[in-house]
Amino acid sequence: MAHRFVRAGLVTVAGVFVALLFAACGSGDGASVRWVTPAGEAADTPASSSETTLPRVPETPTATGPRWPVTLAAAGDVMLARSVANSVTDEDPGGPFAHVRDLLAGADIAVVNLECAVSDLGAPEPKAYTFRAPPLAAQGLAEAGIDAVALANNHAGDYGPEALLDTLARLDAAGVASAGAGLDDSRAYGHVIVERAGVRFAFLSFAEIPLEGSGYDIEDWRAGPGAPGIAWLDDDRVLTAIATARGDADVVVVLFHYGHEGHSSRSSRQVVISHAAIDAGATLVIGTHSHVLQEVEEYGSGLIAYSLGNFVFDGFDEYPGGTDSAILQVTLGPEGVQSWELVPAVIGWDGLPRVE
Repeated sequence: MAHRFVRAGLVTVAGVFVALLFAACGSGDGASVRWVTPAGEAADTPASSSETTLPRVPETPTATGPRWPVTLAAAGDVMLARSVANSVTDEDPGGPFAHVRDLLAGADIAVVNLECAVSDLGAPEPKAYTFRAPPLAAQGLAEAGIDAVALANNHAGDYGPEALLDTLARLDAAGVASAGAGLDDSRAYGHVIVERAGVRFAFLSFAEIPLEGSGYDIEDWRAGPGAPGIAWLDDDRVLTAIATARGDADVVVVLFHYGHEGHSSRSSRQVVISHAAIDAGATLVIGTHSHVLQEVEEYGSGLIAYSLGNFVFDGFDEYPGGTDSAILQVTLGPEGVQSWELVPAVIGWDGLPRVE
């Protein structure tokens, strides 16, 4: 049986999304951001299936071309609801990142997995855990130096399609690029380009989540033609999307939400699809979902972090490895990864990370 998520009326959610995007027009910081469908066609907005022509985020011309090397900082699951939401304040929307923001902002580009809706809309899905952060959290992500987020995961749709599309619009208004979700499958499976230092980064995000113990199936959130949702990890579609992105970018970053919760070692499935992603043209594969750290592997000219564990997340004090975190710092050149390191961090009782 399909869940409410995939049966919601598209007129309502699309209308909310369009209205919020018009309200957000002109609020960006001038960074170069654009969305591209899997067919390689530029989309004017985050919602490529909308019939309304909406304003694009302005692009910054690059006169000198790529300026290598560039640095990327990546971290794992960011959940800004429950008690963590207390740190999102009018005075400091980026409060959840208070102890690590210098490391994030110090990189040319930073990316995390956003493990919640950012909205005040919708109703909770009938699943074990549902997370919805206050709308101000979108601004907090930007103020913390985070440039892009992955949304193909098992919590982006916790409050239904209305909240998911509201999340996309609020991220866009804050100047934070998002990958892995959209008004339809064309947007969800497409890549988003973020340009820094003349280098074009393409971000793609895909999820493959086992059936929940309650029987709730996250695959019901799969985006389709005219149906909002997330990008599911279909091998052929994923590899085609990566190849398309490679022709449009200098660095392709693939964000997989895969594997099994609580497992500190990668699975054979994670290895196979991650290697295939690098072979298809990805420079970096960054994994999440296990809530604990897993191996980092150099493969070809690329790098695979099978899971970066939790980053901002409460309630894991007694979970083995659940409060161990890290920031992956990667230096990239025209031939791929030049160097990398994991900067250890620990998540405190308040759910906030602190560098050791």
